[in-house]
Amino acid sequence: MERHRWLTVAIFACLIVFSVGREFRFNHKRSGDAISFNHTLAEILVEYASAAYISDLTELFTWTCTRCDGLTQGFEVIELVVDVQHCLQAYVGVAESLNAVIIAFRGTQENSIQNWIEDLYWKQLDLMYPGMPDAMVHHGFYYAYHNTTIRPAILSAVDRARKFYGNLDIMVTGHSMGGAMAAFCGLDLAVNYNSQNVQVMTFGQPRIGNAVFASYYSNIVPNTFRVTNGNDVVPHLPPFYSYFPKKTYRHFPREVWLYNVGFGSFVFQAEKICDGSGEDPSCSRSVSGKSISDHLVYYGVELSSPAWRSCRFVMDPPLAAYGATDLNGNRVFSKVPGISLIRLNEQSVLNGESW
Repeated sequence: MERHRWLTVAIFACLIVFSVGREFRFNHKRSGDAISFNHTLAEILVEYASAAYISDLTELFTWTCTRCDGLTQGFEVIELVVDVQHCLQAYVGVAESLNAVIIAFRGTQENSIQNWIEDLYWKQLDLMYPGMPDAMVHHGFYYAYHNTTIRPAILSAVDRARKFYGNLDIMVTGHSMGGAMAAFCGLDLAVNYNSQNVQVMTFGQPRIGNAVFASYYSNIVPNTFRVTNGNDVVPHLPPFYSYFPKKTYRHFPREVWLYNVGFGSFVFQAEKICDGSGEDPSCSRSVSGKSISDHLVYYGVELSSPAWRSCRFVMDPPLAAYGATDLNGNRVFSKVPGISLIRLNEQSVLNGESW
């Protein structure tokens, strides 16, 4: 019995040695340089993606929310945009610890995530991506970033941050639908604004385009990682049909799949760096992918609204001094980079304005 126990421990130790604690590298055919997946950076960016779900705009803008500490302490928000019409939210700020501009998009905030996931099964490739022959995407994913108040607010904030802090790296992140928007944002910055140092890392992102689009994307934004988790259903959608390669959705690389290793009480999470196809059959495609719970937690971080409000938000009245509202009720809150906020009223959320 004692011998069996020590053998179990030895096997478990070997699994740890070979599965964690490493920095993985792959060679991208565009530049030949090694691009590394950074586990620590992933744990930081998933916290930024989680904070995007905060509906208390005062806490988010002042970076005092319950999700605004830990690995993201000291972050400076310079732009917060809420597109009420389309139920979208994103923010831009500067992380001195990373020497980077951070752009984070909120995931879906529909009345029912189950309904949103079911809708993903039927989304069609119905829009040609501008300037990329034969590259098809779904118009809903594309328009959420390009045809709402989100894009101009983000580009303005990036421009302000770089004018003040210099040519910082740009890191774009998001979860679920927010991951799809993050991908379009990273591509937009690289193509239309010639940004050379753009990194994109998404969590639980759905497919957004066809194989031609995936090829364009991976060549233009090579420093991209799509983190998937266990049996998360969303990365499996919209469906991929290998027998219709020209007419089906296809993920762009590089996937990093989180999965459990071990047995009994000896279980831990490992990371697998997948191949360059975008559809590695040994990664998330190797499982059924039917879990909503796996979609809502990555690296132990919750990725959903802590207080379910559908598309509503709350804010303390003094925050309005930093904002502008258009005729449709969409709001953009801005501050000058490097300048501290005037102390906002620390009222209870119940005493603040609510929408």
